[in-house]
Amino acid sequence: MKNLIIIVAVTFALMSCKSSTESDHSQNIEVVKKYVHAVENLDFEGMGNMLDADYLGVGPSYGDSIGKDDAVANWKWNVENLYNKIHYNRSRFASVTIPDGESKGDWVANWAELEIEFKDGESVIIWANSNYLVENGKIKKSLTFYNEADVMRQLGFEMVPSERLEQ
Repeated sequence: MKNLIIIVAVTFALMSCKSSTESDHSQNIEVVKKYVHAVENLDFEGMGNMLDADYLGVGPSYGDSIGKDDAVANWKWNVENLYNKIHYNRSRFASVTIPDGESKGDWVANWAELEIEFKDGESVIIWANSNYLVENGKIKKSLTFYNEADVMRQLGFEMVPSERLEQ
């Protein structure tokens, strides 16, 4: 009986030492959902509160990156001058833990159809995929992907090679 108690105690101890639990994944998804809610409410201060002090945003284009202070300042400018409304349609979330390597950590993926209405009355619908590294209840890093050319096409722009442009 004594051995059985020791085995049960050791088993519970080992089970409690998992790096990421179902609860961790649920909590991380809630962090990202709060961030998405702040985006939909055009609440740049709320967005900033969800970002870690060392936040790094990457994308949507190759080479794009931004820190927390600039990200919040950009959102503030966009809210005041550009966006009238942002709505996440068919938004889905998934959480995964990457155990090692350059991208080690707890990540939450969000993929959604976004409807964006601009202050001038124009609107676009895009498919967006954002992946968020969550640490200590804050977003530490985000990777965002969407088709910028499709946004421009919906706004009436045409892409032509520079040699076709009249000078």
